[in-house]
Amino acid sequence: MQLFKKINISAFFPAHNEEKNIRQLTDILIDVLDEVANNYEIIIVNDGSTDRTGKVARELCGKYPFIKLVEHKKNLGYGAAIKSGLRAAKYEWIFFTDGDNQFDVEEIKSFLPYINDYKIVIGYRLKRQDNFFRRLNAWAWKKLMGFLFPELKGIKDIDCAFKLLKKELIVKIELTTSGAMISAELLLKIIKNGNRVKQIGVHHCPRKIGEQSGASIKVICRAFKELFMFYRKFR
Repeated sequence: MQLFKKINISAFFPAHNEEKNIRQLTDILIDVLDEVANNYEIIIVNDGSTDRTGKVARELCGKYPFIKLVEHKKNLGYGAAIKSGLRAAKYEWIFFTDGDNQFDVEEIKSFLPYINDYKIVIGYRLKRQDNFFRRLNAWAWKKLMGFLFPELKGIKDIDCAFKLLKKELIVKIELTTSGAMISAELLLKIIKNGNRVKQIGVHHCPRKIGEQSGASIKVICRAFKELFMFYRKFR
Protein backbone atom coordinates (compact mmCIF):
# COMPACT_ATOMS: atom_id res chain seq x y z
CA MET A 1 0.00 0.00 0.00
CA GLN A 2 1.34 3.45 -0.96
CA LEU A 3 1.69 5.57 2.18
CA PHE A 4 2.51 8.85 0.45
CA LYS A 5 1.10 11.17 -2.16
CA LYS A 6 3.05 11.95 -5.30
CA ILE A 7 4.76 15.33 -5.36
CA ASN A 8 6.37 17.78 -7.76
CA ILE A 9 10.07 17.74 -6.98
CA SER A 10 13.45 19.08 -8.03
CA ALA A 11 16.30 16.73 -7.13
CA PHE A 12 19.88 17.89 -7.36
CA PHE A 13 23.37 16.87 -6.39
CA PRO A 14 26.71 18.71 -6.45
CA ALA A 15 29.52 16.92 -8.22
CA HIS A 16 33.24 17.65 -8.14
CA ASN A 17 35.29 15.11 -10.09
CA GLU A 18 32.58 12.43 -9.93
CA GLU A 19 32.67 11.26 -13.55
CA LYS A 20 32.32 7.59 -12.55
CA ASN A 21 29.45 8.15 -10.12
CA ILE A 22 26.96 10.57 -11.60
CA ARG A 23 25.57 8.36 -14.36
CA GLN A 24 24.65 5.58 -11.94
CA LEU A 25 23.25 8.05 -9.42
CA THR A 26 21.15 9.70 -12.12
CA ASP A 27 19.74 6.36 -13.31
CA ILE A 28 18.73 5.43 -9.76
CA LEU A 29 17.19 8.86 -9.19
CA ILE A 30 15.10 8.52 -12.34
CA ASP A 31 13.71 5.16 -11.18
CA VAL A 32 12.82 6.57 -7.76
CA LEU A 33 11.32 9.83 -9.02
CA ASP A 34 9.24 7.98 -11.60
CA GLU A 35 7.60 6.27 -8.66
CA VAL A 36 7.15 9.15 -6.21
CA ALA A 37 6.65 12.25 -8.37
CA ASN A 38 4.03 13.68 -10.70
CA ASN A 39 6.55 16.06 -12.20
CA TYR A 40 10.27 16.22 -11.56
CA GLU A 41 13.62 17.50 -12.71
CA ILE A 42 17.17 16.44 -11.92
CA ILE A 43 19.84 19.11 -11.60
CA ILE A 44 23.54 18.27 -11.74
CA VAL A 45 25.79 20.97 -10.29
CA ASN A 46 29.27 20.55 -11.73
CA ASP A 47 31.50 22.44 -9.31
CA GLY A 48 34.54 23.12 -11.45
CA SER A 49 35.44 19.48 -12.09
CA THR A 50 38.73 18.78 -13.86
CA ASP A 51 37.77 15.28 -15.01
CA ARG A 52 34.93 14.20 -17.35
CA THR A 53 32.11 15.07 -14.93
CA GLY A 54 30.93 17.94 -17.15
CA LYS A 55 31.05 15.81 -20.31
CA VAL A 56 29.05 12.99 -18.71
CA ALA A 57 26.53 15.48 -17.35
CA ARG A 58 26.06 17.06 -20.79
CA GLU A 59 25.50 13.61 -22.28
CA LEU A 60 22.80 12.96 -19.68
CA CYS A 61 21.17 16.32 -20.48
CA GLY A 62 21.08 15.38 -24.15
CA LYS A 63 19.45 12.06 -23.35
CA TYR A 64 16.83 13.27 -20.87
CA PRO A 65 14.93 16.58 -21.25
CA PHE A 66 14.22 16.78 -17.50
CA ILE A 67 17.91 16.93 -16.58
CA LYS A 68 19.55 20.34 -16.17
CA LEU A 69 23.21 21.14 -15.75
CA VAL A 70 24.57 24.02 -13.71
CA GLU A 71 28.30 24.52 -14.18
CA HIS A 72 30.84 26.46 -12.17
CA LYS A 73 33.84 27.29 -14.31
CA LYS A 74 36.08 26.83 -11.28
CA ASN A 75 35.67 24.98 -8.00
CA LEU A 76 33.68 27.31 -5.73
CA GLY A 77 33.09 24.92 -2.84
CA TYR A 78 30.36 22.64 -1.53
CA GLY A 79 28.22 25.44 -0.16
CA ALA A 80 28.31 27.35 -3.44
CA ALA A 81 27.21 24.18 -5.26
CA ILE A 82 24.32 23.69 -2.84
CA LYS A 83 23.21 27.29 -3.32
CA SER A 84 23.34 26.90 -7.11
CA GLY A 85 21.20 23.77 -6.91
CA LEU A 86 18.66 25.43 -4.63
CA ARG A 87 18.42 28.48 -6.91
CA ALA A 88 17.96 26.35 -10.03
CA ALA A 89 15.15 24.23 -8.53
CA LYS A 90 11.69 25.07 -9.87
CA TYR A 91 9.30 22.64 -8.18
CA GLU A 92 7.49 22.83 -4.84
CA TRP A 93 9.76 20.30 -3.12
CA ILE A 94 13.55 20.13 -3.31
CA PHE A 95 15.65 17.07 -2.54
CA PHE A 96 19.41 17.04 -2.51
CA THR A 97 22.13 14.51 -1.87
CA ASP A 98 25.82 14.18 -2.76
CA GLY A 99 27.19 13.07 -6.10
CA ASP A 100 29.41 10.36 -4.59
CA ASN A 101 26.76 7.61 -4.45
CA GLN A 102 27.12 7.03 -0.70
CA PHE A 103 23.38 7.24 -0.05
CA ASP A 104 20.49 5.06 -1.18
CA VAL A 105 18.12 7.58 -2.76
CA GLU A 106 15.33 5.01 -2.56
CA GLU A 107 15.10 6.02 1.09
CA ILE A 108 13.46 9.28 0.13
CA LYS A 109 10.24 7.22 0.13
CA SER A 110 10.43 7.02 3.92
CA PHE A 111 10.40 10.84 4.07
CA LEU A 112 7.22 11.39 2.09
CA PRO A 113 4.65 10.31 4.73
CA TYR A 114 5.79 13.29 6.84
CA ILE A 115 5.46 16.11 4.31
CA ASN A 116 1.94 17.04 5.39
CA ASP A 117 3.23 17.90 8.87
CA TYR A 118 6.76 19.17 8.13
CA LYS A 119 8.23 21.51 5.55
CA ILE A 120 11.68 19.99 5.97
CA VAL A 121 12.70 16.36 6.50
CA ILE A 122 16.39 15.52 6.91
CA GLY A 123 18.37 12.33 7.17
CA TYR A 124 20.93 11.29 9.72
CA ARG A 125 23.49 8.59 9.00
CA LEU A 126 22.71 5.45 10.99
CA LYS A 127 26.30 4.27 10.70
CA ARG A 128 28.69 6.61 8.98
CA GLN A 129 30.90 4.73 6.51
CA ASP A 130 33.92 7.02 6.52
CA ASN A 131 37.44 6.63 7.83
CA PHE A 132 38.28 7.41 11.45
CA PHE A 133 39.73 10.84 10.70
CA ARG A 134 36.54 12.01 8.93
CA ARG A 135 34.34 10.61 11.69
CA LEU A 136 36.47 12.37 14.32
CA ASN A 137 36.23 15.64 12.38
CA ALA A 138 32.46 15.24 12.12
CA TRP A 139 32.11 14.56 15.85
CA ALA A 140 34.19 17.61 16.79
CA TRP A 141 32.36 19.81 14.28
CA LYS A 142 28.96 18.74 15.65
CA LYS A 143 30.06 19.50 19.23
CA LEU A 144 31.32 22.92 18.18
CA MET A 145 28.11 23.68 16.28
CA GLY A 146 26.02 22.72 19.30
CA PHE A 147 28.13 24.94 21.56
CA LEU A 148 27.99 28.00 19.31
CA PHE A 149 24.44 27.49 18.07
CA PRO A 150 22.13 25.94 20.70
CA GLU A 151 19.40 25.81 18.05
CA LEU A 152 21.25 22.89 16.46
CA LYS A 153 21.74 20.76 19.59
CA GLY A 154 18.82 18.51 18.70
CA ILE A 155 20.04 17.89 15.14
CA LYS A 156 21.66 14.46 15.00
CA ASP A 157 23.63 14.89 11.77
CA ILE A 158 23.88 18.48 10.59
CA ASP A 159 25.89 17.76 7.46
CA CYS A 160 24.06 14.66 6.24
CA ALA A 161 23.56 15.22 2.51
CA PHE A 162 20.06 13.79 2.36
CA LYS A 163 17.50 16.55 2.77
CA LEU A 164 13.96 17.19 1.51
CA LEU A 165 12.48 20.65 1.93
CA LYS A 166 9.83 22.95 0.54
CA LYS A 167 11.04 25.56 -1.93
CA GLU A 168 9.17 28.24 -0.01
CA LEU A 169 11.66 27.89 2.85
CA ILE A 170 14.53 28.92 0.59
CA VAL A 171 12.71 31.96 -0.75
CA LYS A 172 12.53 33.39 2.77
CA ILE A 173 16.24 33.16 3.60
CA GLU A 174 19.56 34.34 2.23
CA LEU A 175 22.42 31.86 2.33
CA THR A 176 25.83 33.50 2.60
CA THR A 177 28.39 30.73 3.16
CA SER A 178 30.04 28.81 0.34
CA GLY A 179 31.89 25.99 2.10
CA ALA A 180 31.15 23.33 4.71
CA MET A 181 29.11 25.78 6.83
CA ILE A 182 26.25 25.67 4.35
CA SER A 183 24.29 22.85 6.03
CA ALA A 184 24.45 24.51 9.46
CA GLU A 185 23.47 27.88 8.01
CA LEU A 186 20.55 26.38 6.09
CA LEU A 187 19.17 24.59 9.15
CA LEU A 188 19.76 27.53 11.50
CA LYS A 189 17.85 29.97 9.33
CA ILE A 190 15.00 27.54 8.66
CA ILE A 191 14.67 26.80 12.39
CA LYS A 192 14.94 30.51 13.25
CA ASN A 193 11.92 31.13 11.02
CA GLY A 194 9.85 28.82 13.23
CA ASN A 195 9.95 25.59 11.24
CA ARG A 196 10.08 22.16 12.86
CA VAL A 197 12.58 19.65 11.49
CA LYS A 198 11.76 15.95 11.09
CA GLN A 199 14.78 13.63 11.28
CA ILE A 200 14.89 10.11 9.82
CA GLY A 201 17.76 7.62 9.88
CA VAL A 202 19.25 6.73 6.49
CA HIS A 203 21.92 4.24 5.50
CA HIS A 204 25.37 5.40 4.48
CA CYS A 205 27.53 3.38 2.10
CA PRO A 206 31.32 3.36 1.71
CA ARG A 207 32.63 5.34 -1.22
CA LYS A 208 33.40 2.87 -3.99
CA ILE A 209 34.74 5.19 -6.68
CA GLY A 210 36.63 8.48 -6.55
CA GLU A 211 38.33 10.39 -3.77
CA GLN A 212 36.92 12.39 -0.88
CA SER A 213 37.97 16.02 -0.54
CA GLY A 214 35.99 17.07 2.54
CA ALA A 215 38.81 16.28 4.97
CA SER A 216 41.52 18.23 3.16
CA ILE A 217 43.36 20.89 5.16
CA LYS A 218 42.21 23.56 2.71
CA VAL A 219 38.54 22.62 3.16
CA ILE A 220 38.84 22.42 6.96
CA CYS A 221 40.56 25.82 7.24
CA ARG A 222 37.95 27.38 4.99
CA ALA A 223 35.17 25.87 7.12
CA PHE A 224 36.55 27.39 10.34
CA LYS A 225 37.08 30.78 8.70
CA GLU A 226 33.48 30.79 7.48
CA LEU A 227 32.22 29.54 10.82
CA PHE A 228 33.59 32.45 12.82
CA MET A 229 32.63 35.04 10.22
CA PHE A 230 29.09 33.64 10.15
CA TYR A 231 28.90 33.43 13.93
CA ARG A 232 29.65 37.13 14.32
CA LYS A 233 26.92 38.07 11.83
CA PHE A 234 24.33 35.57 13.07
CA ARG A 235 24.70 36.57 16.72
